[in-house]
Amino acid sequence: MSQFPLSETIRAGEEELTSEEAIAMLESRISPERRARIAEVVAQRTYSIVTVCDNLYDTGNMAAVMRSAEAMGIQEFHAINLQSKFKRSARITAGADKWLDFHMWRKRKTCVEHLKERGYRIVATQLSEDCVEIGELDFTEAPTAIVFGNERDGVSEEVLEASDVRCILPMLGFAESYNISVAAALSFYHIRQDRISRQGFHGDLSERERLRLLADYYMRSVDRSEIVLESLLKRHATT
Repeated sequence: MSQFPLSETIRAGEEELTSEEAIAMLESRISPERRARIAEVVAQRTYSIVTVCDNLYDTGNMAAVMRSAEAMGIQEFHAINLQSKFKRSARITAGADKWLDFHMWRKRKTCVEHLKERGYRIVATQLSEDCVEIGELDFTEAPTAIVFGNERDGVSEEVLEASDVRCILPMLGFAESYNISVAAALSFYHIRQDRISRQGFHGDLSERERLRLLADYYMRSVDRSEIVLESLLKRHATT
């Protein structure tokens, strides 16, 4: 089962474009240096690992987890939010999620069921005796959604019960836990290294998927890109 979620085509008003068509129409509006950087980033992206944050309280922690996920090539980000105040905080998704596929959930069950239906195993980070160390897990054997709990209670009982695995990050000092943003950064780095050591690569999109994500990034890079595409299509239709 493919975890790649993007549709085959890109909409521009009433029209649907292929990835190649959208790229060709937008590339002149993006500098060559920026296009090269976008292609470099896309080549390192994966949907085989996704991030889930289970009702984080601190908006700064959420932004930090998002930045770490993006930096480690993890494209898809899920936030379970049971707090109405989260919705009003625009800075949560401003900037940090520009290059991520961001999904908000109001119910834990709905989020977990959605991921399981797409073939993800649920790995919950937790401090308990029945946890395995993260180093014991193989992050190439199955698409994985790694879940981080909130700052006070950790991963909720509801998500823990639905999880396939519970894992812990090793701690060698007197500290009893990591800050959530630190735990996420350490986890993402370990997952990337584990995948590279086992299979030789982390980014694992097919050529078709890379092209589709590249087109999506072009859309994100150009202001009012859908309107731009509509205008160009109308112009071409009259010439």
